[in-house]
Amino acid sequence: MQKKAYLLLEDGLLVEGKAIGKIGTSGGEICFNTGMTGYQEIYTDPSYYGQIVVNTTAHIGNYGGFDLEQESEAPKIAGLVVNEFAQEYSRKSATESLQKYLERHNVVGISDVDTRMLVRYIRSKGAMNAIISSELSPEELRERIKTVPSMNGLELSSVVTTKEIYYAGDPNATVRVAVLDLGIKKSILDNLAARGCYCKVFPAKTPFEELAAWKPDGYFISNGPGDPSVMDYAIETVKKTLDTDKAVFGICLGHQVMALASGISTYKMHHGHRGLNHPVKNIITGKGEMTSQNHGFSVSEKDIEKNPEVEVTHVHLNDGTIMGFRLKNKKAFCVQYHPEASPGPHDSRYLFDQFIAMIKAPVTEHATA
Repeated sequence: MQKKAYLLLEDGLLVEGKAIGKIGTSGGEICFNTGMTGYQEIYTDPSYYGQIVVNTTAHIGNYGGFDLEQESEAPKIAGLVVNEFAQEYSRKSATESLQKYLERHNVVGISDVDTRMLVRYIRSKGAMNAIISSELSPEELRERIKTVPSMNGLELSSVVTTKEIYYAGDPNATVRVAVLDLGIKKSILDNLAARGCYCKVFPAKTPFEELAAWKPDGYFISNGPGDPSVMDYAIETVKKTLDTDKAVFGICLGHQVMALASGISTYKMHHGHRGLNHPVKNIITGKGEMTSQNHGFSVSEKDIEKNPEVEVTHVHLNDGTIMGFRLKNKKAFCVQYHPEASPGPHDSRYLFDQFIAMIKAPVTEHATA
């Protein structure tokens, strides 16, 4: 018989369910992902560090676990909330059940939760902290949740970034890209390598001078977790990359840091965008694309309107938030969503091709999206 578990939100909502994964207690900011597949890629995305993920898909675990589908070396989520959890799996290539996978990586979770109700609740009330436990009473959880730190003002990239420099791609490739790892996903490096890039991946707090000493052809600023406004070290590094004549491409947190480096503020969203089905319009081409997203912060629309050096390139069709911009007279652009889309639709992978074209273009040219 499965052990009982509790989920407590900081505003007092208490949900009872069954324990999955490791028996224990874990807290973080609760959020939801609307993707219908790719749960393992979601759990191993470093951008989710410090967050409890609610999967909106009703059935989780049905195709097991497979290490080749990870976006980092291990799950980064603080906890997991699902409706129906499959103890058995059908995919022959899977190496273990999701239960065994979560146990092995010490992930605490809860199943048999009305996730439809929970998602509607979060959409109404907004992002907040929560705690899951399969060992503490509700009374004990009400005290423990007070110790969970707020995501607002929390710097996390230095926690998840690589500790040592490493390389990705073919050393004989014709294009060299210096990658600032703020919490990068493996699929991003795979996409760059597939387009003829040799990447040198640097820890988040590496000064610009060390990146430049490698003599790269372009700079890439990665995704990652936490509040971008407190990342002074990354903002300073990106400012210096923008002062070069080299191409610069930022994704997700990299997009937010590039905004801050350009004098554009960021803000905490009500409940964020997380899923594989977010509609975005490319303003330059007029085309729409379905995108994979994972972010709880956004860049200021008002600040962008006041900045004559910035041109918006992409907007979210649901709420009008800024999804991408480029800097005029510079070889620099960024997007809030995930063009590598693992998991997710591949509508936006053209952005990697755009980056390579920008690297090879004369200094006076910039992105045409």
